Amino acid sequence: MCGIAGWVSYSADLTTRQSVVDEMTATMSCRGPDASGTWVRRHVALGHCRLAIIDLPGGTQPMTVETPRGAVTLVYSGETYNFTELRQALEGLGHKFRTAGDTEVVLHAYLEWGADLSARLNGMYAFAIWDERDQKLVMARDRLGIKPFYYYPAPDGVLFGSEPKAILANPAMPRVVDMDGLRELVAFTQAPRWALWKGMYEVEPGQILTVSRSGIAARTYWRLEAKPHNDSLEDTVGTVRELLTDIVERQLVADVPRCVLLSGGLDSSAITGLASSFLGSELRTFSVDFIDREETFRADEARDTPDTPFIRDVVSMVNPQHKFVTLSSALLGDPELRRKVIAARDMPIGFGEMDTSLYLLFESIRAESTVALSGESADEVFGGYRWFHDPFVVNTDNFPWLVYQSAMSGDRAALMCPHLRGHLDIPGYMAAQYSDAVAAVEHLDSDSALERRMRTISHLHLTRFVRMMLDRKDRISMAVGLEVRVPFCDHRLVEYVYNTPWSMKSFDGREKSLLRHATSHVVPGSVQARLKASYPSTQDPRYNAELQSQAKEVLADRDHLAMSLIDWDWLTDAIAMDPASMPSNVRRGIDRILDLYHWIDMYDPKIDRPD
Repeated sequence: MCGIAGWVSYSADLTTRQSVVDEMTATMSCRGPDASGTWVRRHVALGHCRLAIIDLPGGTQPMTVETPRGAVTLVYSGETYNFTELRQALEGLGHKFRTAGDTEVVLHAYLEWGADLSARLNGMYAFAIWDERDQKLVMARDRLGIKPFYYYPAPDGVLFGSEPKAILANPAMPRVVDMDGLRELVAFTQAPRWALWKGMYEVEPGQILTVSRSGIAARTYWRLEAKPHNDSLEDTVGTVRELLTDIVERQLVADVPRCVLLSGGLDSSAITGLASSFLGSELRTFSVDFIDREETFRADEARDTPDTPFIRDVVSMVNPQHKFVTLSSALLGDPELRRKVIAARDMPIGFGEMDTSLYLLFESIRAESTVALSGESADEVFGGYRWFHDPFVVNTDNFPWLVYQSAMSGDRAALMCPHLRGHLDIPGYMAAQYSDAVAAVEHLDSDSALERRMRTISHLHLTRFVRMMLDRKDRISMAVGLEVRVPFCDHRLVEYVYNTPWSMKSFDGREKSLLRHATSHVVPGSVQARLKASYPSTQDPRYNAELQSQAKEVLADRDHLAMSLIDWDWLTDAIAMDPASMPSNVRRGIDRILDLYHWIDMYDPKIDRPD
């Protein structure tokens, strides 16, 4: 796994701007602590930081092939899980290889098939190829958006990077956030191409961008399509089992220590059980927990039971080398840790201890492993979230994760100052985004009303919600140099399950019926019977009290830019609440304000807003 950055300028001589390219690349050092390099020609500069996973001595980048008409150079972040088959195919077509990894395979695949190579890749990736023969840059991103990829269209070319910080390191990129940037930050709908900063965009999942002297052209090589599903229930369960087995085996390939993230839920337990069949006693697993959580646990809207008993059941069945990473509330509330997470994510998301605990978990794992498999995205693929099964949510014309009662729902603009709240018009923005998202869904003529509705909800999750969760996982893991792989995002599995009728996805009256039955041979009965539980969040009121203490300091800093954006009365009321009875959405609101405060200090943005 790596970080990439680059600059194309058709009107400048970039050989004189080496220091800028070096600075852009250096911002990606956390993503690639093992090596770095730049490749600069008159109109192009490419940078790469490497986290060595496969072919440790041979995968140096930028990687170039010289052709009679000019150089073709690649910077690549990600993993191509079918690179062995692609290599064999390319060798059959006469290609010669110097290394044993997937990077050179991707480069030669471009030489053979051009930009169409993306449709042949199975994996997670973001890459850019400078083709000197045509003086063009080709950028591509994986189908689900597992690997992040951003760009800024400059007047004479483009800036790009794995993360916004790489682009922000170039003085040509203005640090401005406008109303559209703020609207999405508040609304949480994951608008297509949104990147917070004015003029900066995401490369869309499943998209190829070609940069030439005439501008930037985009085309989509993959999208979710509605197709008939003709398999029986028995065959469907069998196909899911076969696909998952193949996917896990492919994603365990690495020349460095590997492990699995184990939460005690069905998703991670299934990955753990399948991985055990390949690694046996070599399998390592890691879990996060909080001090005294099991003893003091209280059921809430996201969790009925603590994770620890179910984790023990999986460990007892599989017998991996397991480690609990147990955290204190004092550690989770550390402002410096918050700043590390903000730096990793480049924006004030406001997930609080759910992000800081993930950072600490990944940091602990990185001391022992370099690659981790995660159960992330199974809920989006198989319909596991609780709101998939809530009739009120299902029948409400809004994004389900914003309707279901949780820390994310409610009036998300309540903490913004009244003047700004009126200009943002978050309800109107959310309605417009929802309308656009629903219009993009294909249906079959044979779909029933229920099937159309559930297909729509699945599509919303696989094109919007999953991208938020994948970005969180990638940015925080790569901040400590850990590669996290997500087997449930294999496009073959996603396509197959997406087109499976809802009646099959919930055939036993439970969520994720297909996954539960397809992995019953590797998951303990207690976990199979467990209700969906979200990523753990501390319930210690001392954490709430620490948030309130830090919020008092923010409220006292009246000249800070953040204070012109937030509602002082809302924050004053939140600070006055009893920490032991603070609602989850209020806690998350304070987290968002603290994030905003620190983010402004760290990134020094100009907020382009109405007077």
